[in-house]
Amino acid sequence: MPKRGPGAGPERAAGGRITRRGRLAVLAAFTLALIGGLVVAVSFGSGSGSDTGQRAPGSARPSPSPTPPWDRSPSSIAAVGDSITQGFDACNLLADCAKASWVTGTDSAVESLAQRLIDDAPSRRSWNFAVSGSVMADLPAQMERAAQRDPELVTVLAGANDACRPTPDQMTPAAEFRAGFREALSTLRQAHPKAYVYVASVPNLKRLWSQGREDAEQVWGLGICQSMLRDPKSTTPAAEERRQRVHERVIAYNTALEAECAKMPRCRYDGGAVFDYRFTKTELSRWDWFHPSKAGQRKLADLAYRGITAPRPPQPD
Repeated sequence: MPKRGPGAGPERAAGGRITRRGRLAVLAAFTLALIGGLVVAVSFGSGSGSDTGQRAPGSARPSPSPTPPWDRSPSSIAAVGDSITQGFDACNLLADCAKASWVTGTDSAVESLAQRLIDDAPSRRSWNFAVSGSVMADLPAQMERAAQRDPELVTVLAGANDACRPTPDQMTPAAEFRAGFREALSTLRQAHPKAYVYVASVPNLKRLWSQGREDAEQVWGLGICQSMLRDPKSTTPAAEERRQRVHERVIAYNTALEAECAKMPRCRYDGGAVFDYRFTKTELSRWDWFHPSKAGQRKLADLAYRGITAPRPPQPD
C-alpha cells in the first residue's frame, strides 16, 4: 500500500493502528461536523418552516393592520342626507323639524351629536345640508356645500329614498347607488381632504313595516314608501316577494356603503348599527309610523355617538 502524504488522513502506527494523536484529530473533526449540522438545521429548519415555527427563507414578516386615523372629538360637524336628518315628521305633520335632527338639532329631548360632541357653541359649529326626499345621486352636491364650511366631521345617512319608490322596479340599482356614494366621498375628499366621515347604515325598512303595519294602513296609503309599505296587511306571496326585494336591496346598499367607506382612510361605517336597531313605536313618528320621532332621533344620536367616540370602528354583528 502506498504511503499517505502529510495531511492525507489520521496518523497510523505500524500495522495500521491509529495513534493517540490521530484519535484526537478524528474526534475534533466529528465534533465540528456535528455542530455545523445543528447550525444548519436551526437556521433553515425542515421544509417550509411550518413545523418549527420558523419563517421559510425569503418569506415576508406579517405586519399588523394599522388603525385608521380617526378624530373622536370633532369641534365642528356637517350633516348630509335625507328627511331623517331633517327631522321630518318629528314635530309636525308632513314638515321638516331641523331642531330635532339627530346630528345638528337643538332640542334637549334629542341631545344631538353636536350638543354631545361640541362644547363651544354647538349651534354655530354645526350645519345641516340634508334635504328631504334626497336620493344618493343628490349627495355629491350636498358634500360640496358641506365642504365649504370646513367641518372636522361629516355625517351621512342616506339611501332610504333609493329603496322607497312607487315600485321595486324603480329602486336605484345597487351599482348606481355605490357609484353615487363613491362620487360623494370623492367630492368631499377633493374639496376638504382633512374631513372625517361617519356613515350610518340605511334603516331596516322591512322591520319598520312590521312595526307599523297594524296602525298605519291609512297614512301609508297616501304614498309613503310604496315599494315596501303598500298593502301593509297583505300576506300574499306577491306582497311578501315585493317586500323581500326591497329588503335585499337595502342590504346591498349597506354593503356598498361599508365597502366604499373602507377605501377612504378618514371614513368610519357604523357596522350596521342603524339597520340592526329595532325602533319601538314610541321612537317612530305618530303621524306616519315611519320616520323617527324625537325619541327615535335621540336613539340615532346615541348610536352615532357610540360609534364616533369608540377607539376602533364598530364591527358588524
